[in-house]
Amino acid sequence: MIGVDAHLPAVGNAALTEGALRKRFGQPPVWQPEVLAEKRFADRMPTNASVLIPIVMRDVPTVLLTQRTTHLSTHSGQIAFPGGKQDESDADLYVTALRETEEEVGLNRSQVEILGALPIYVTGTAFMVSPVVGLVQPGFSITPNAHEVDDVFEVPLAFLMNPANHRRHAMQWEGVQREWLSMPYRDADVERYIWGATAGMLRNLYRFLAA
Repeated sequence: MIGVDAHLPAVGNAALTEGALRKRFGQPPVWQPEVLAEKRFADRMPTNASVLIPIVMRDVPTVLLTQRTTHLSTHSGQIAFPGGKQDESDADLYVTALRETEEEVGLNRSQVEILGALPIYVTGTAFMVSPVVGLVQPGFSITPNAHEVDDVFEVPLAFLMNPANHRRHAMQWEGVQREWLSMPYRDADVERYIWGATAGMLRNLYRFLAA
């Protein structure tokens, strides 16, 4: 670890309410995403993909995340948003996010209110990911796909939108300087290590809400 961003202000709770989130996406500010592309480390053709950032509107809003299974070909074992590659039959990347979420965790698309999308995030594995943000009301049910998902859990949105919980990392790998963010979260007795593309997209959400 090379640093913690505790000097940056947290997004206040008033900005994380249902009404405030709808207003922010309905009337977006002038802002600048911080992380748009990772250094490429996979020799493959770029692939369009989409993920859903599901904000669960509990008394204390949370973000629903998944732990990927360890046998998947890309990003195995990592914490991620539900989502995946765009199919030819998908009308747009919003449909991709909703379809993939249904397939991965069983969250019905009718239970998601789409607010909008953040800028495309390009992973080191050449996925061009559109992060779609949606609201989910409590009372939903999920049925995780055991082939793709080991676990589904929630992290308070306020925790993720507080840079005091954002850690910066850097290392030399195969002669290239690589940098990434992490947002470790202790869930009871389980350490949830949120990093890489997931942390990068959350950081962009922070910049959007803090602008």
